[in-house]
Amino acid sequence: MAKVIRNRSIVDDARQTVRLAEGETPEGVALPAGPLLVPLAVWQARAAELAARGDVGVWLAAGEGAEAIAAELPRLAAVGVHFPAFTDGRGYSTAALLRTRYGYTGELRAIGDVLRDQFQAYVRCGFDTLQPPEGRYSDEQLQAALASLSDISTPYQGAVDEPRPLWLRAQRGVAA
Repeated sequence: MAKVIRNRSIVDDARQTVRLAEGETPEGVALPAGPLLVPLAVWQARAAELAARGDVGVWLAAGEGAEAIAAELPRLAAVGVHFPAFTDGRGYSTAALLRTRYGYTGELRAIGDVLRDQFQAYVRCGFDTLQPPEGRYSDEQLQAALASLSDISTPYQGAVDEPRPLWLRAQRGVAA
């Protein structure tokens, strides 16, 4: 079973990510039992069926914005944001918008080209689950990556995980 980092812990991941193969349609794709993340097009084509399952989430491709699922958020078990390449940062904005503008409090998962050196940035933007490509990291490497999330104990900038910048959080003494 694949492993993910969820809420700063390494856990086995039962959620399957569904992708459309060439020639498959959103209406006709076979959906396995168990917790799923489906592409936005599949959710749009089969929302009533999928919402009734209660264990289905949607993943957004890099060009699909948070507004595409804003009205559906209460019915989703999870939201995934796909990073097609480590150089594509659009997913960070999508995550921040889901947490701040749309008030999403459920599982927010980074999927795709999710790399260790960016784990801190994912968390700061609101992701609580990091799903690196299966087989990319050994268990030891995941443990080291998890430990690296604590490398920066007091970030200067405000972000989703701590909206106030350091200068607003700092305690200053009064001059005598």
